[in-house]
Amino acid sequence: MENEQRVKKKSWLKVPHTYTIIFAIIFLAGIASYIIPAGEFDRVEDPEGRMLVVDGSYHHIDSNPVSIFEMFTAVPMGLEKGAQIIFYIFLVSGVFGIIRSTGAIEAGVYKGVKALEGREKLLIPLSMILFSVGGFTMGMAEETIIFVPIGVAIARAMGFDAVTGTAMITLGAASGFFGGMLNPFTVGVAQSLADVPLFSGIGFRAVVYIFVLSFAIFYVSRYAFKVKKNPQASVIYEIEQQAKSNVSAIDIPSLTGKHKLVFIVMACGIGFNIYGVFNWDWFLTQLTASFLIMGLLAGLIGGLKPGTIFDSFIDGAKAVTFGALIVGFARAITVVLEQGKIIDTIVYAASETIGHLPHAISAIGMLFIQALLNLFISSGSGQAAATMPIMIPITDLLGLERQVAVLAFQYGDSLTNSIIPTSSALMAYLAVAGIPYEKWIKFIWKMILGWALIACVALIAAVALGIS
Repeated sequence: MENEQRVKKKSWLKVPHTYTIIFAIIFLAGIASYIIPAGEFDRVEDPEGRMLVVDGSYHHIDSNPVSIFEMFTAVPMGLEKGAQIIFYIFLVSGVFGIIRSTGAIEAGVYKGVKALEGREKLLIPLSMILFSVGGFTMGMAEETIIFVPIGVAIARAMGFDAVTGTAMITLGAASGFFGGMLNPFTVGVAQSLADVPLFSGIGFRAVVYIFVLSFAIFYVSRYAFKVKKNPQASVIYEIEQQAKSNVSAIDIPSLTGKHKLVFIVMACGIGFNIYGVFNWDWFLTQLTASFLIMGLLAGLIGGLKPGTIFDSFIDGAKAVTFGALIVGFARAITVVLEQGKIIDTIVYAASETIGHLPHAISAIGMLFIQALLNLFISSGSGQAAATMPIMIPITDLLGLERQVAVLAFQYGDSLTNSIIPTSSALMAYLAVAGIPYEKWIKFIWKMILGWALIACVALIAAVALGIS
């Protein structure tokens, strides 16, 4: 009976499905339209074509409560409003699906990591730098899972443990994701919603990325060599005692000439996109087209048949269905708030609450709000769609640059991805590595605090420097 009660208690503590949370928020927003007074700001267009709220112009208007049926119609309307971003996510992910099917990514990474075997001092830094590139260019997260077994095997062969092998791969990618300089799924989506130039502020993000990655390398290396010196220092010492190194059983794919050509196509494609963004004012439509060209060329050069290319494209797009569609569902929240004429009332109340605080403190407040929301909306693009429509007017009223709101979202989202139990990527690679969640927490919590400090300092600097 006691065990039964314990099971029931655990089921009550289970975090609801992300879409359940989104639907609950949609209905709460609809109910709020009957309670919160309707109001709106006057808006003007700035020289760059952005609509800005006029400070001091908030005024009450007639209420417009949203019916239950309208709450449901808000979902297809949200999908329609987010269509450009949703299809961008689908198409770009499809392209990376093609590239993965060529085997170039696996072969290149395995080759690089394997070449470092026996060079313990170089293994961790170079592995983390390598995976961080995937993090800040294509938002590498779940993709790291397939590399975890080889990382664990090599780490154990060198006298480290499974935590080290997992960390040097996943935290490398997480560091790049944190930097986000060219990440189309977080920074790209948030900046498009904030109506700021795509991938603007890349220099500032690059500097922060260096600090984030350097701290992660220091943290993981320090732990790894402590374990090498004293195996009992491992947070999973008992598990390591039972495990045996199995590097020889892992099939390492060879890096072929075709794979190298695929990497050249990728480098040229990403470079071409960067040039287009900064010199030709490219946006999502042009970037998507360029990615498609890059993917098709990579597939053909990588030896894939046309049918296989498009099968791989579809598989890649399928993999992000959860995250892509959640953008539209999250936009439905904004649709309900706008229809109920209460979104400006919420913005006004929030700006009045934090308006008297120093700008840097307000920015840090946004950071921790985003970090908390990431527990419930673990999709970065979905979180951007849900929060940016509210955060942007607040930054306008406070006299902050919109880029600060994007940074607060980006860092808040990235900060907790490596520790929250609702992160599907985290739970998947811990399962693959055989690391209990509570042991991972014991290993990583100090690093998350370090990252949080770096993020806070970065936001203070962004406010002081007026990063736009």
